[in-house]
Amino acid sequence: MSQTMVNFRMDEELKKSMEQICKEMGMSMTTAFTIYAKKVSRERRIPFEINADPFYSESNIKYLEKIASDIDSGKATLTEHKLIED
Repeated sequence: MSQTMVNFRMDEELKKSMEQICKEMGMSMTTAFTIYAKKVSRERRIPFEINADPFYSESNIKYLEKIASDIDSGKATLTEHKLIED
């Protein structure tokens, strides 16, 4: 089977972390990405769940914009409260 080169960019600290973890598992990053690519190809899906932070969901952004609008118009007010410490 012929091989090809795949290049992509990632954060330097993330790369170092992944290299270390792969080393601890006895494999290279190339082996880890090859395992990932084979699983994606076989299952025809990303082999783990990907979620967006719900804070940035469209419905929450609309809710926050409504609150900001209510505060700007005087319809709602902000009240201070004590912080709860862990």
